[in-house]
Amino acid sequence: MEILRNIALVLHFIGFAVIIGGVIAQIPALKAGAAKLSPGILHGSWLMLLSGLALVGLAYGRGMGDHIDNAKIGVKLVVLIAIVVIALINKKKDRVAGWVLPTIGGLTVLNIILAVFW
Repeated sequence: MEILRNIALVLHFIGFAVIIGGVIAQIPALKAGAAKLSPGILHGSWLMLLSGLALVGLAYGRGMGDHIDNAKIGVKLVVLIAIVVIALINKKKDRVAGWVLPTIGGLTVLNIILAVFW
């Protein structure tokens, strides 16, 4: 079970890195007003969602349900769903509004802050 948890955790971190990397890669285009949402951002958000659900499921499966803060998991899930929705709405657009990429990046960092400090 520990191996599965570690694999899910690594995949969760990879999803985070893909989202942040996609946002950072678009900064020059964002300044020029030609930024678009790379497919990696959407894929990274789906990866974070699935691996996060796997982490929670594995924790319950290992009998660690008493140690899980469901409020924290719920807030992180809402933040991640917001990222997925914003990415889905803007995935086909040639140019995204100036707020889209900073919002996705900020929400992703917020999710990490919640994971570390809550």
